[in-house]
Amino acid sequence: MAIVRSASSGRRYGSLVARLAAVVTSLALMAGCSSGAGSAAAGAFVAPPVPMAEPGSASEGDLYMVVWDGYAENQWIVPFQQQTNCQVHADTAGSSDEMVADVKSGRYDVVSASGDASLRMIASGDVAPVDVSKVPNYAQIYPGLKDRPWNSVNGVPYGIPQGRGANVLIYNKNKMAPPTSLGAVFNPDPSAAGHVSVYDSPITIADAALYLMSSQSALGIKNPYELDKNQFDAVVALLTKQRAAVGDYWPDTADQEAAFAKGADTIGTGWQVVVNSLQNAGHGEIATATPTEGSTGWSDTWMVSATAKDLTCTYEWLNYISSPTVNAQVAQWAGEAPANSQACAKTTDPKFCAAYHADDESYWKNIWFWTTPSARCGDGSDRTCVPYSQWVAAWNRIKHQ
Repeated sequence: MAIVRSASSGRRYGSLVARLAAVVTSLALMAGCSSGAGSAAAGAFVAPPVPMAEPGSASEGDLYMVVWDGYAENQWIVPFQQQTNCQVHADTAGSSDEMVADVKSGRYDVVSASGDASLRMIASGDVAPVDVSKVPNYAQIYPGLKDRPWNSVNGVPYGIPQGRGANVLIYNKNKMAPPTSLGAVFNPDPSAAGHVSVYDSPITIADAALYLMSSQSALGIKNPYELDKNQFDAVVALLTKQRAAVGDYWPDTADQEAAFAKGADTIGTGWQVVVNSLQNAGHGEIATATPTEGSTGWSDTWMVSATAKDLTCTYEWLNYISSPTVNAQVAQWAGEAPANSQACAKTTDPKFCAAYHADDESYWKNIWFWTTPSARCGDGSDRTCVPYSQWVAAWNRIKHQ
């Protein structure tokens, strides 16, 4: 997803204005794909002919990665280096757009891509298919994370899932009744004016589209990431109207957490890790609710650069980071549901996996995971959808009106 998680608290943050030129270039190559809730079928998308990455017989001993903050911490990097003699060199990216641009530099072997970046990287030929038979721990990954539209093309895996999370409603129990709909955020009660918290990213357009998919069925929205011009204009109009009620467009979870802690915000969309942190700090009045429309969400994938120089260390890393113990450590640090089905037995907090719905596949079937909007709709029709570059432009207009 288009954000970053901090090493200290498992938070993603970042601006989606960085390196837009690289974004537009990769979007132009997108053939189209879909990521409907619970669906595994993508649209008519043909990936460039990039050879499958295969581990070699020798290692150069250096592994270069660009990752979300919190994904390459010493507590799991040091043991990996001791076990493999592979030296890790990790840089962090502040957004999915930055990550897309960084991978294009050719410097990196591995990238931890979210769904709103992974397909751009596949479409531009910047990442390679992965031979999952060479990653023994892949067998333990939850089936619901395999062969998904954001990490595979026509049944060919392009990476190893790391984890997943949902965007939930966050609200102050002392100031309002429990919300049941996304309308509490996108068509808020007048009493909430100036106290609505919204994630500062063009991908938020999909959340508003999900609300209209239910509340204005005549628009014919079937997928919040596949919007034709009429549908897109309706969503932009809704967000434009909402603008007056927004108290904060939060670029990072630390900002959102602070606003709820001081009572400035009453209702918003956000992540479970924010509420956990607030409640642990004594703010029992802050709670989450699951909207009846379902939610958007994110899933990260460890992907291999098409120009990776040390594929031996790369595959060592893919198997290590997806092992039950390490996947549990990273998930707890980052605030996400782990991808390895055995990881929950390794968490230090016995309630962690229940809080993040780690093994509740029925929960994830109602999540529309982030993907990159493309001009080609993925529903098999001849409709033209609004591409991500126009989502970026519209989002900037909405915020700065």
